[in-house]
Amino acid sequence: MKTEAYLFAGVAGFFLITDIIYIVFAKESAGIAALTVSFIMASIISFFFTMNYKRKGQRPEDRLDSEVQDRTGVLDFFPPHSGYPPMTALGIALMGVGIIYGLWLFIIAVGIMLAGVFGMVFEFSGRDD
Repeated sequence: MKTEAYLFAGVAGFFLITDIIYIVFAKESAGIAALTVSFIMASIISFFFTMNYKRKGQRPEDRLDSEVQDRTGVLDFFPPHSGYPPMTALGIALMGVGIIYGLWLFIIAVGIMLAGVFGMVFEFSGRDD
């Protein structure tokens, strides 16, 4: 994170210098506001990376002697199969057709689509990882 903090600090410095030059020569409020906001956003990102580096220390990819295995671990849970994505796609397709053919089909399609979305969201909600 230290490298990223330095990178965004450099970007913030660039926007600060550009902003000062723009204030002196252009005196146009929209450009001054845009450059000031860009400086502030780059500063915030640099501050975030600096605080993460101080809190967590070096990452394995920051060290020259690290191996690929140093970062590995349990990645995530990937569901084996689910019928809810096709149901959601069917609902969205029927919504498009319902816009053309009538409100009754659109309302049915919204119900199918919502059932698919809620099914995807809550299908594995009771899992203990």
